[in-house]
Amino acid sequence: MKKKVIMIVSLLVVIILLHSTPSMALRTHIFFWGYPKAAISSGIIEDKEHNELYKDKFAEINAKAYTLTNPPIEKATQGELRNFLVRKFGFLHFAEYLGNT
Repeated sequence: MKKKVIMIVSLLVVIILLHSTPSMALRTHIFFWGYPKAAISSGIIEDKEHNELYKDKFAEINAKAYTLTNPPIEKATQGELRNFLVRKFGFLHFAEYLGNT
């Protein structure tokens, strides 16, 4: 019983650490998409263009757009996975793909 509690608490701590900041959430998302090199090496900057254009909508859903400076290339379409939306739920952040527009 004690081992199960320790494992569950450890898993929760890891999840919290991986989603504690927007950049960590984005790196985690990229890593689990299958691009570990890009998750570690790519720079992350705030996407001012999308954030200004969709300011009201992003404020409503508590989100910000971010851009990878060295994005991974998708294997199927050979497109760059550049822009992501990071939403904040409580104190945790979660990333999703926004597109290349």
